Amino acid sequence: MLQRFLLLFVFSFSVFTISAQLQSPDAFLGYKVGTRYTPHWKIVSYFNQIAAAAPQTVKLQSYGQTNEGRTLLVTFISSSDNISNLENIRKNNLRLAGLSPDKMAANEVAPAIVWLSYNVHGNETSSSEAAMMTLWALVDPNNNTTREWLKNTVVVIDPCINPDGRDRYVNWFNSIAGKNMNPNRIAREHREPWPGGRVNHYNFDLNRDWAWQTQVESQQRIKLYDQWLPQVHVDYHEQGINSPYYFAPAAQPYHEVITPWQREFQQTIGKNNARYFDANGWLYFTKEVFDLYYPSYGDTYPIYNGSIGMTNEQGGGPQGGLGVLNDEGDTLTLLDRATHHFTTSLSTIEASSLNAPRLLKEFRKFFSDGVQNGVGEYKTYVIRNEAANSERIASLLTLLDKNQIQYGTGSGTGKGYNYGTGKEEAFNVGSSDIIVSSFQPRSALVKVLFEPKSKLVDSATYDISAWSLPYVYGLNAWASRDRINPSGAVTRTAPVNTDATYGYVMPWKGVQSVKVAGQLLQKGVLLRYSEEPFEVNGNKFERGAIVVLRTANKSFGNDLWSLVKKTADANGVQLYPVTTGFVDKGFDFGSGKIHPFRAPRVAMLTGEGVSSGAAGEIWHFFDQQLEYPLTLINANDASRINWSDLDVLIMPDGNYRFLSDKSALETFKAWISKGGHVVALESAVGQLSRAEFGIKSKKEDTDKKDSNSYDALKTFADRERDAITGTTPGAIFRISLDNTHPLAYGYPDYYYTLKMDDNIYEFMKDGGWNVGVLKKDNILAGFVGTGLQPKLKDGLLFGVQDLDGGTVTYLSDDIMFRSFWENGKLMLCNAVFLVGR
Repeated sequence: MLQRFLLLFVFSFSVFTISAQLQSPDAFLGYKVGTRYTPHWKIVSYFNQIAAAAPQTVKLQSYGQTNEGRTLLVTFISSSDNISNLENIRKNNLRLAGLSPDKMAANEVAPAIVWLSYNVHGNETSSSEAAMMTLWALVDPNNNTTREWLKNTVVVIDPCINPDGRDRYVNWFNSIAGKNMNPNRIAREHREPWPGGRVNHYNFDLNRDWAWQTQVESQQRIKLYDQWLPQVHVDYHEQGINSPYYFAPAAQPYHEVITPWQREFQQTIGKNNARYFDANGWLYFTKEVFDLYYPSYGDTYPIYNGSIGMTNEQGGGPQGGLGVLNDEGDTLTLLDRATHHFTTSLSTIEASSLNAPRLLKEFRKFFSDGVQNGVGEYKTYVIRNEAANSERIASLLTLLDKNQIQYGTGSGTGKGYNYGTGKEEAFNVGSSDIIVSSFQPRSALVKVLFEPKSKLVDSATYDISAWSLPYVYGLNAWASRDRINPSGAVTRTAPVNTDATYGYVMPWKGVQSVKVAGQLLQKGVLLRYSEEPFEVNGNKFERGAIVVLRTANKSFGNDLWSLVKKTADANGVQLYPVTTGFVDKGFDFGSGKIHPFRAPRVAMLTGEGVSSGAAGEIWHFFDQQLEYPLTLINANDASRINWSDLDVLIMPDGNYRFLSDKSALETFKAWISKGGHVVALESAVGQLSRAEFGIKSKKEDTDKKDSNSYDALKTFADRERDAITGTTPGAIFRISLDNTHPLAYGYPDYYYTLKMDDNIYEFMKDGGWNVGVLKKDNILAGFVGTGLQPKLKDGLLFGVQDLDGGTVTYLSDDIMFRSFWENGKLMLCNAVFLVGR
C-alpha cells in the first residue's frame, strides 16, 4: 500500500513539475495565438522552451541556417519510450526502405513517423502559428488523447521551412498595421510590397525545389528528411481569401507511380479531416486544383519517396492580414486560419496512429517492390558520358547523389528510346557511360525523373508537364526496357593541371568553366576566346575555348600561370598548356578570330514590375554559383542609370515602364549603339519588340478562319478545359541552334527548351542572328494544347541583334527555370561574357 502511495505521489509530483515548466503558446508569447503575428525568433524560442521543459518526450534538432542566418529546426515529439529510442527507430525505418548501410533485419512493429512541414511560403503565415498550437497539444500533460497517439507515432514538426520569407512578411506587416486590424481589402495591410514574403532570400519558391535542391534551405532539409523518410508528410499552405479549406484526396492528374495504398490513405486522411470540419460547420473541398504530378512539391516528392504526401490549403495568404472581409461578407481572421491548420494537424496524427501497422507494412512494400521489380516500363537509363559534356554529367551526378539515387558504369549493347531522336534504336554502352537501374529503393523517383514522357491522364495540370533529366541537362541518353546492371562505380578524378610556359587553353564546357573565367577576369586577367575550332599540341578545341596568354597580362609577371592554375584547380576544371601560338589547324592565336575580352560590368533590373522569381534565378546564379558581381537596379530607377558605368544589362521577365518613356527609350538605345549589351528574357523580349527593336512577334494567320465555324460553339461546363487548348503549362521542344554564333558556344546544333507560353518570333533580317529556331514537329515531351501546337513552329526563340556597336540578345524562354534547368545556364553566360565581344 505504501509503495503504491509513493508511486502515485511521485507520478503526481512529476506531472505537477512538468505542468509548472511547460507553457502554452498563449502563456509564453503573452498573447493569444492568432491575434498577432509571431516573428520567427519567438517561434524558435517557444520550441526551445518546450524541448527544455519536456526532454523525455521532445527532442529539438537544428538542421541549418537560412541565407540570412535564421535557424532551421525540427522537433520530434513522441512517448518517452520512443524518444529514448529515437535513433534506433530512425535506423530501423531506413532498413524498412532498404536504405540502411547496415545489414540488420528490419522490424515492422515500430512507430509510424508523421512529418508536418509548416510555412514553406513565408507570407502564408497561419501555419507557423498552428505549429505552436500543435506542439502544445502534443505535450500538454492534460491531453490524454494525444498521449495515446504518441505511443505508436513519432511526430516531426518543422515549424517554418522559410524563415526569411516569413520574417519579410511579418516584419512588414507589424511595421505598418495599426492598433486594430482593418479588414477592408483596400487597406495597405492587405497590399504586400515586392517581392513579397512567399519566396526565400533569393526569391525562390521553396515548394518547387524539393527534388532539385538548388536552395540552401532545401539542401539542408532534404538531407535530414532522407535520414528519416516518414510514412506521412503534410505540407501546409494558404490560398485566396475566398477559398474554403482544401485537403486530400488530391485532384487528377496523379502520376502513375502513385500506389493504390497511397491513393487509399489520402481518402482515409481526407475523411478524418472532414469529420472534424463537418462538426464545426467549416467549408472545405477535395479532389480539385491541387494535383500529384510535378515531382518537386512538398506532397509529390515525399510520395515518390514512399510517403503519403499531402498538401493542406487554408484561405488567407498575404491578403489575409490579421483579418479580412471575403466576398461573402465574413471576416476571415488569422485565428480562424491557424485553427483550421491545427485541426488537420491533429487529425492527420490521429489517423496515422490508428493505421500505424498498415503504414509501416505498405512503406516497406513500396521500396521492396522497386528493388525486386523496378518501377515502370523502362528498367534502365543510360547516359552517354562524353568529354564535351563532362560538366553537365558532373552536375547530374550531384543531383542524383542529393536524392540518393544509385548509379554506376558498365558496358555492352542495348536497345531503347533515344531521347534525342524519339525513336527506338540499338546503342552501345561505353565503359564510362552512366547506368541508372530502376531496380533500386528509389525506383519510383528514378522513373519520375528519367522517363522520356510522363503519362498525363488530365491535361489540366497545376505545373509544368515535362522535366526529364536528360533534357534538363542536355545529355545524350536512352531509356531501355531491358535490365542492364551497372558493373562498376563511377570514378571521379580531379583534373591534374601542369605548369605552362607559353599559355593555357580552357574548353568552354559549362558553368565551372565560366566560373574560372569570371574569377580570372575579376583579378584583371585578359582572356581571349576563339570563334573557330582549332588544334594545337595534339588537342582539339571547339568554338568558345578560352586562351590565356602572357600578352597583355605582363603585369602579373611569373605569378600569372600559378594564378590561372590555382583558379582552375579550385573549380575542378582541366587546363591544357600550350607551347606555341602556331596552331596545327585553325587560326593562330594572333588572328582576328581570337577575341580578347575583359571583365564586363553587369547589372540586372529588378524590383517592382519584374517577376521576382525570374530575377531571383539570375541573382542566385551570379551570387552563389558564378560568384561574379551583379549590380541589382530597381526597374523604376532605370531613367537614373549612368549608362557609362555598365557594359551589360540583363532584363528578366517583367514589365518595364521606362520603355514607354520616349526620352528614356532613346537614351537606352543610344547606350546600346555605343557598345552596350542587353540580355532580354521572356516577356522582356515582347516589350522590346513592341518598342520597335529588331524583333517581331509572329502572328497567327487568321485569314483562313471561318467566323461562322461551329468551332465557336462552346459548352459552358467545359469552359475551363477549353481554355487550355491554347496553352502549355510547360513542354519540352528541340530547337535548332546555330552553334557557330557565340550565343551557342559550348552546345551541339540543338537545344532542349522548356516552353511555357505561346510566344514565338519572326526570323530576323538585316543585322539579326537567328541562333535558336523552332522548326516543325519538334515537341519531345509534355502537354501542348491542340490550338497552340500549329503556332509553335517555324519561328525564332533565341536571337541576337547587332545595333551599331552594341547588341541585344533575345531569349524568349526561361532558360534558367527554377535554377534546375541546368543546360540553359551556359547560354546566359554566353550572352553576358561572349556575345558582341
